[in-house]
Amino acid sequence: MIKVVAKHFVKEEKISEFLENAKKLIEATVKEQGCIKYELFEDEKDSKVLTIIEEWEDMDALQRHSKSSHFTEIVPKMGEFMEKQPEMNLYKKLF
Repeated sequence: MIKVVAKHFVKEEKISEFLENAKKLIEATVKEQGCIKYELFEDEKDSKVLTIIEEWEDMDALQRHSKSSHFTEIVPKMGEFMEKQPEMNLYKKLF
């Protein structure tokens, strides 16, 4: 199992646009083969920090996702809404 934690630092005035695009991305992604979870969370201390936490069956599923039409269409748009580069960490399950 692979987990991805993608932390986004969104410009305050762009939060609603980010959320619109994230909703579309999530709705399409959860239908993908190999996707276990794909959820968006808001930081309780800073509403501009929005984090997508993903869970995939394996690395192949994650790689297919990164090449999907919805990913390649929506994610570049979301980059326009950022204050700074997102932080992304990949984790593999040990136990």
